[in-house]
Amino acid sequence: MRIGVVSDTHNNLKNVAKIVELFNAADVDHVIHTGDITQAKTISVFAHLNAPMSGVFGNNDQERDSLEAAIVEQGFDFHEPPFTPVWAGRQLIVVHDPLEFEGHLHQDHELALHGHTHLYRHEQWGKQTTIFNPGECAGHMQGYNAIGIVDLTTLQTELLRF
Repeated sequence: MRIGVVSDTHNNLKNVAKIVELFNAADVDHVIHTGDITQAKTISVFAHLNAPMSGVFGNNDQERDSLEAAIVEQGFDFHEPPFTPVWAGRQLIVVHDPLEFEGHLHQDHELALHGHTHLYRHEQWGKQTTIFNPGECAGHMQGYNAIGIVDLTTLQTELLRF
């Protein structure tokens, strides 16, 4: 199972359209958004994904009523962090702010995903946990827009800059 990881789109509709194009071309099985979508109209662009999308809410997702309505309308699945799915036999933990790992991140989590910092992060924590943040997609840091793909079979990550 290959998952797409995206964070901090901050309502940049042009970038979100490119993200959808990249994930569809990569034929990912599922997409995870690690928060800071900001507005419902962004969900309408994500509706063109060929894969289901799950995620968590971030600190800038303040238009919650309209955002949640759009998420439900598109059949997406979003949660307050931490979100702890088990996919392909792997235990994941998804938060927006890495500080939200505190008290929740355990050695049994094999993949820990976050956003918020707008910075790329790929590191090992303990013996088996990969912590990954592909960075930002909002265009705030020109030339650093990126999304990630994680193969849950191997936990190999790939960074796609655009």
